[in-house]
Amino acid sequence: MAVSEPSRSRDLDKLLLRPGHIIGPNFEPGPELREAIKESVKVLVVGAGGLGCELLKDLALTGFPNLDVIDMDRIEVTNLNRQFLFRLEDVGKPKAEVAAKRVMERVNGVNITPHFCRIEDKPLDFYSDFNIIVLGLDSIEARSYINGVACGFLVGTRLSYDSDDNPRDETVKPMVDGGTEGFKGHARIILPGTTPCFECTIWLFPPQVKFPLCTLAETPRTAAHCIEYAHLIKWDEVHSGKSFDPDNPEDMQWVYSEAVKRAELFGIPGVTYSLTQGVVKNIIPAIASTNAIISAACALETLKIVSDCSKTLSNYLTYNGVEGLHTKVTEFVRDKDCLVCGPGVLIELEKSVTLKKFIDQLEDHPKLLLTRVSVSHRGKNLYMQAPPVLEEMTRSNLDLPLFDLMGGISKDIVHVNGMAGKGDKKQSCLRKLRVVFRGIDGVTDIDMAGGA
Repeated sequence: MAVSEPSRSRDLDKLLLRPGHIIGPNFEPGPELREAIKESVKVLVVGAGGLGCELLKDLALTGFPNLDVIDMDRIEVTNLNRQFLFRLEDVGKPKAEVAAKRVMERVNGVNITPHFCRIEDKPLDFYSDFNIIVLGLDSIEARSYINGVACGFLVGTRLSYDSDDNPRDETVKPMVDGGTEGFKGHARIILPGTTPCFECTIWLFPPQVKFPLCTLAETPRTAAHCIEYAHLIKWDEVHSGKSFDPDNPEDMQWVYSEAVKRAELFGIPGVTYSLTQGVVKNIIPAIASTNAIISAACALETLKIVSDCSKTLSNYLTYNGVEGLHTKVTEFVRDKDCLVCGPGVLIELEKSVTLKKFIDQLEDHPKLLLTRVSVSHRGKNLYMQAPPVLEEMTRSNLDLPLFDLMGGISKDIVHVNGMAGKGDKKQSCLRKLRVVFRGIDGVTDIDMAGGA
């Protein structure tokens, strides 16, 4: 009599097919739940680097057969020591495409759709196709953008609130965010409107270090000072009019050589080619084992959110393996006035205000400071800065009253995106606005909870 092989989902079945003591309130065990995850749940993985490779593998093995992955980078030789899905012959190829191909070769029944592009290149309704978004990023700006998308900027699934300021379940787009730096890492869940979003706890991420030019030019004290001197000062002196290309090996070698000369002149040790790459390209140090630990936590939380088979993390896990091994879970509190996951920034207007005047006001608003603004309402583009064809199509709306463009309703949510900040510190962002027109139908409740 032939002995049947154990099912690949045997351990997963123990979680999904029978009840337990720490389950979520909506958990309904049974084969139907397992099949629903296979057939209906779509997961988007953002990032296909060291952490992203681990996430794709873990999610595929955790029973999620419908995955998408988006990444704008190509594979470099320096990736191969920790991004295990890539080989030497893959150098120069898109990370998303190669990672998807490798996981599908190893895990039967999994379909992964790669997207080789910037996250901003996708239309906002692209993200509405997914039940949950899992982040494996090393960029604060990219996290902030996806956070803004999930916290209320999706056509048809925007985050909205009831009369008690509680988020409506059907409008919540869950996120699981992982990050690593050397022997340290974090895993967190973001349930917009319930747990803190990325913007609520932006203070957890320290600002990137920038060196004063006077220090670089006159009193360097570290190897990084020497490297940045060669990169920011010496390069322009020697290569007037030529831009430095961090992906060009010849340009990087030149900066390294000049940094070595600078270090020898001031008796500073420690300049290496790999350090030069790290400083110039702002590379965050990564260790494969840390990626694996954080990815495992993220994959488990994704399963728990989707199935309710266990209570989720509440809500921020940190891992530190620098000296021994330490993990800690912290429950951060959501900022109810958050510009991203909150009900929105209140804007009071007269009926006669045109769309153009409304856009101009956003540039001077102390909470927004937005330029190059695009505006949408209930999924309809009122004005788009780009691409040129959409700008031309929507340009005629600029001279029309916003009240008329919004269908003559007294108050509603308007979504805008553009560049936020001052000077050279601007970055792409999405914002939610509560627009209220004065004197319409006796409107007095200007602090509306979530729009129509």
